[in-house]
Amino acid sequence: MAASTKAVSLFKRTLALSPPRGSPRALGRLRGGGRRVQQRGAPPTPPTPPPVAPRLQPPPCTPLCPQDSLGRGLRTCYRYLNQTSRSFAAVIQALDGELRHAVCIFYLVLRALDTIEDDMTISLDVKVPMLHEFHSYLYQPEWKYMESKERDRQVLEDFPTISMEFRNLSKVYQDVISDICHKMGVGMAEFLEKKVDSQHEWDKYCHYVAGLVGIGLSRLFSASELEDPIVGQDTELANSMGLFLQKTNIIRDYLEDQLEGREFWPREVWSRYAKKLSDLAKPENIDMAVQCLNELITNALHHVPDVLTYLSRLKNQSVFNFCAIPQVMAIATLAACYNNKQVFRGVVKIRKGQAVTLMMDATNIQAVKAIMYQYVEEIYQKIPSTDPSSNKTQQVIASIRTMSLPGGPMASRHHYSPIYLSCAMLLAALSWQYLSTISKATEEYVQAGEN
Repeated sequence: MAASTKAVSLFKRTLALSPPRGSPRALGRLRGGGRRVQQRGAPPTPPTPPPVAPRLQPPPCTPLCPQDSLGRGLRTCYRYLNQTSRSFAAVIQALDGELRHAVCIFYLVLRALDTIEDDMTISLDVKVPMLHEFHSYLYQPEWKYMESKERDRQVLEDFPTISMEFRNLSKVYQDVISDICHKMGVGMAEFLEKKVDSQHEWDKYCHYVAGLVGIGLSRLFSASELEDPIVGQDTELANSMGLFLQKTNIIRDYLEDQLEGREFWPREVWSRYAKKLSDLAKPENIDMAVQCLNELITNALHHVPDVLTYLSRLKNQSVFNFCAIPQVMAIATLAACYNNKQVFRGVVKIRKGQAVTLMMDATNIQAVKAIMYQYVEEIYQKIPSTDPSSNKTQQVIASIRTMSLPGGPMASRHHYSPIYLSCAMLLAALSWQYLSTISKATEEYVQAGEN
């Protein structure tokens, strides 16, 4: 079972959904799937509380950075970025200062690593050492790989350009990217021939392909000095940011992964409901399948308190947008999937208008808390009294409620400060094409919700 697809996959989503609102696929294809194993009774609830006015300082209202201001190497890197992930290419330019280039290179390096791991034509005897050593290729000016058959092979064939721009970054960025690349390569190699059995292994797999992306991005945020050192130092919270997104992708993509021969639901959980994971898709097993689904969603919800704590520490608006949007998309996705038989029958997606509203609203921590509160209440109302996980689901929702409800009443989520309204209007006027791209990215990314 390949780890990379999800790794880059998650990275793309994370970046791809953070525009002046924002998001990376934490990369190309916005999905939660991985690959085949390569052989060798709820009571009434209080109304949703609206958030207070924004507390973050908005970034300057500037259009996307002009490509003609970049050197030849960086222009090439952004061209590869456009080719491998159109939505990510748009979103990354919403980040402030030199951070945007660091994240761009981070993306392309992980995309190259992911392409190696994805390529089933590379034998394990060749692939495993490459995954372990890939981080060292960043410091080898001439290294490239010309034998890949993958769609994104250009990032390997012209890796010298990417590695050159990597070496042009400040050393503090280089150290982060190289370290994460090394750890992710080791993790990918570990799961090449390994299935996800226990819940502990599920967390470990998600850490390798998504948690490490969250940790790496957090360290880049702090290294840029746009965020405080604690953001990059608290790896537990950063890891939870990635795990929440990745688990949501895995849960939502059950049927798609089954059709493509991939399995990411932990055996420890699904084996209590079926003899084989594929049996959950059979009509006669739908009740047990939904109970299994609800248990996994409950597991994912345990990361929400960490997500809220992480977001509450951010002070730069572009970074906040970049991080917050994927998280609110994820909670909306889980609410759409909870107790929903459609997960086992076809595509579950949230409405495009709903996604755009989330993107526009999630610009400050109180707004995000209100959104989280809204969707966990939606889940709470759907908890079946007979569901085996009902008590655990109610408990985790209670903890999220506690974090989402400040002491006093909050202002409407739509009441932004004048400077915010002016900024939003100017951005809309200058970047209509950008927003159109984001809308398309959202439709790709958020494939979870009701038909």
